[in-house]
Amino acid sequence: MRNEGGIMQDSRLRFEVLGPLRAWQGETRLDLGPVRQQAVLAALLLRPDVTVSHHELTDGLWERPPESNVLPVYVRRLRDCLDTSGQKPRDSVIVSDRGGYRFASGGVRLDVARLEEIAVVAAAAEETGDFITAVDTFADALGLFHGEPLTGLPGAFVQGERRRLEERRLLLLRRKLRAQLKLGRFDEVIGELSALVSADPPSEPLAALLMRALYGGGRQAEALEVFTDVRERLVEQLGVEPGEELRQVQEAVLRGDDALLGVSQRKETPRRIRNELPATNGELVGREREFALLVEDGDPEAVTVDAVDGVPGAGKTTLAVRAAHRLRESYPDGALFVDLHGYTEGREPVTPERALRRLLRAVGVEDGAMPDDLDELAASWRAATVHLRLLLVLDNAESAGQVRPLLPSGPGSRVLVTSRRRLSGLDADRRVSLGALGLEAAERLLGRIVGAPRAEGERFAVRALAGLCGRLPLALRIAGARLQNRPMWTFKDLVDRMSDDERRLGELTAEDRSVEVALRLSYEQLRPAEQRAFGVLGLTPTPEFDRLSVAALLDCSPAEAERQLESLVDASLVQEPASGRYRLHDLVGVYARRLAGELPGEVVEEARKRVYGLYLGAARRASEWGVARFPLESGDGPFTGQRDASAWLDAVGDLPEVVTQAAEAGLDGLACSIAEGLVDYLARQQRYHESRTALQIALPLAERAEDERLVSSLRFCLGYAYAMQGQLDRARGWFDEALRAGQASGDRGVEARALGGLTMADLIAGRHDLAIPGMRRVMIMAEEVGDGWLAERTLSALGYLAYLRGEHDEALVHLGRARDLSEEIGSPGMLARVLCHSGTVRLETGRFAEAVLDLRRSVELAEETTDGLLIATSLARLGAAELELGNLGEAFELQRRALTAVTEETIIGMESEIRNRLGRTHLAAGDPAAAREHFEWVLTTIGPDGDSLQRSLALEGLDLTRQSAHRR
Repeated sequence: MRNEGGIMQDSRLRFEVLGPLRAWQGETRLDLGPVRQQAVLAALLLRPDVTVSHHELTDGLWERPPESNVLPVYVRRLRDCLDTSGQKPRDSVIVSDRGGYRFASGGVRLDVARLEEIAVVAAAAEETGDFITAVDTFADALGLFHGEPLTGLPGAFVQGERRRLEERRLLLLRRKLRAQLKLGRFDEVIGELSALVSADPPSEPLAALLMRALYGGGRQAEALEVFTDVRERLVEQLGVEPGEELRQVQEAVLRGDDALLGVSQRKETPRRIRNELPATNGELVGREREFALLVEDGDPEAVTVDAVDGVPGAGKTTLAVRAAHRLRESYPDGALFVDLHGYTEGREPVTPERALRRLLRAVGVEDGAMPDDLDELAASWRAATVHLRLLLVLDNAESAGQVRPLLPSGPGSRVLVTSRRRLSGLDADRRVSLGALGLEAAERLLGRIVGAPRAEGERFAVRALAGLCGRLPLALRIAGARLQNRPMWTFKDLVDRMSDDERRLGELTAEDRSVEVALRLSYEQLRPAEQRAFGVLGLTPTPEFDRLSVAALLDCSPAEAERQLESLVDASLVQEPASGRYRLHDLVGVYARRLAGELPGEVVEEARKRVYGLYLGAARRASEWGVARFPLESGDGPFTGQRDASAWLDAVGDLPEVVTQAAEAGLDGLACSIAEGLVDYLARQQRYHESRTALQIALPLAERAEDERLVSSLRFCLGYAYAMQGQLDRARGWFDEALRAGQASGDRGVEARALGGLTMADLIAGRHDLAIPGMRRVMIMAEEVGDGWLAERTLSALGYLAYLRGEHDEALVHLGRARDLSEEIGSPGMLARVLCHSGTVRLETGRFAEAVLDLRRSVELAEETTDGLLIATSLARLGAAELELGNLGEAFELQRRALTAVTEETIIGMESEIRNRLGRTHLAAGDPAAAREHFEWVLTTIGPDGDSLQRSLALEGLDLTRQSAHRR
């Protein structure tokens, strides 16, 4: 019995050197060790039964002698791996002779020996004129080569043997090609030689054979072009003219000398036109835009390649086949379809060699005319299709390397390639990436499968089922088929069965179609590092994530995490909705969570601690509250400052959900600390509801957290969130609780902040007699505990109180101290607030130019720290200062910007102030109607018991409006 190379499989030992050096004992592949050790074996193998001296071996395999005599070590290792039957050294195939070693070849099979046996048979057939046998036998001999002989082995001896064996291969190839020419198989010869002759420098004997084949095939002009091309390259690269043989062939072609060229009239082979496209059924739902792109006209002068990729189950094959049917009539030479089985359960991907043989047969090339080498097959395919206008669908490709050799050469041909991977190594004219269908299209597809009347009666359940299927065509078709086969089921029945993550993928299975299998096949083709990265994505706290969160999960660098993510994007297992932002499709997320559930518990726990630690570091870095409330050892992670930490949190999405996920993971302390750290960041952005939601999730966990201060701190945080939105009664309740908890635990820091919160509430409520002594006490406590944030807030409040009492110089003194403190700490947010306060004092005391300087800088710093409320406040007051300086247009622009900074969570008092100031600007512009709208909004919104100052300003504005109207 023979293997594919013709070597007997029942021999004790067999070796191959016509490619990488390989050895087998029976059916067992042997490990021959490192390359230098293999080179020793090759030097003995290729001189069988001849004693090779130590000197010859060393000189032939090393450029300079090794520092120690390693030959005995290599020989001993070779004996160990070759003589696995436990024979003694004297019985080994490597025999020690005086001064050297000898390879005993008895009973050993070597492919070189087999090569010469076959070559003798082929030469005998050639001599007797049996060219068919000669061609087949020469092909058998060439089939023994599996790449460059002795691939990768070092040494002068091996290099010499490599050249000798390569020359032997070329000689056998030329003899086979000559025999093919004798048989009139010109197209076969052209296909094999086209690529070989293009090498640098060109082979003159092979070029001569190619010219003869082209001439025999009726392509005289192309034969002469080969001579011209080869001559130009020889002159340019080597400085020599073509040799005698090539010049004689050129002259014979010019004369049409059939006898000298050894060719006869070639018979025309009838061309077969085939349509192999699979059948289609039903309508194409939800892919109209992609379909229109694929059926656009291609380049008539080149081969057009369109690549379709996407998540498993997205309907890539259906789309490509539909497009191919629409295009079919434009390709008169046939429409071919090849399933490359890149992702088919139980099937290995189709090799390019096998696919090329399949395609060559489809265009009429007989099996016996096909070479074995991939490059030669590809050349034959290009030669066979050079005059054809083909439509080719290459479905389910594994890689670009699998596809590239299959591209035809005929101008105007079209290739549609589908793959789960983004074939970035393939030059494509158009790329289409498929994800989930739109919701309406998904519902329409379900209705078409199950029946419109049945779907119409359960519209909400249909929508829910479409969502549970991730709106993927494969999942929708499986779900629809299940409902078809179970008429007693309602849509809601299937929705209920699929609502549990654990069951969802299992429900999406119908005979040989399975969403889970499709996902598993994609996962199994990932590299180990990619598999590990994909597995931990099931632990991400948010639907969208980036390289920093994945780096935390994997405990690697952000650059490495990004590389893995981009690989998963190419594999269509991860989506990239925006640059640097990633997400999992719903069903892919279910599969990732299942894989994460199979990880060891300690691995999951550590990964979660790292990723939630990243959120904690970002929250604390984005906060102005500083180390007075946050432990120094928490670190900042990958963030360099407040701005980039805030920007990262801006992109995260649902931050209360992060706290929820941390709590559900059993990380009570991290959940509480993240909620605490987010308060200042969320408050600056006027996201008070989110802040309170996160805190209310965390508050019940505080008693179990290791950090005891969280019990009181979270209560202060809730008070702060309510106070910032003007809900003073609720704020006081939480500040009272925080104060009591801080006093009970001895937490002077939270005690100071809680007292500060209560005092600030008194200030806002107009209870100045309580606020002033309270602020002084808070200032002392802030200095005791080193809380710079609280000290700045207190100094600013004292300055405001002095301003209200008409003590403007004293107000500016307090604010000056606050400014010095802000600059000392280096907090742009604190400085922005202080400048807003000082600018306000100067505005109200008529120092408008100074007010503009303070307020403009406050706006810049507030925008830098994304403090929405402060941006609105400073813009409104800056506009008022510009109005006083006579800059009406500037005032309008600033105050309108202030109004656009208002959100539904902005404190009513602030919006009232902005509208009052904007109303005054409209009055100055002579537009009392527009001014009236703003004043009336204030009065209507705050009501009779609201902010007394803004109410009186609105009433005053309305009075001025009426006066202005009378004057007009």
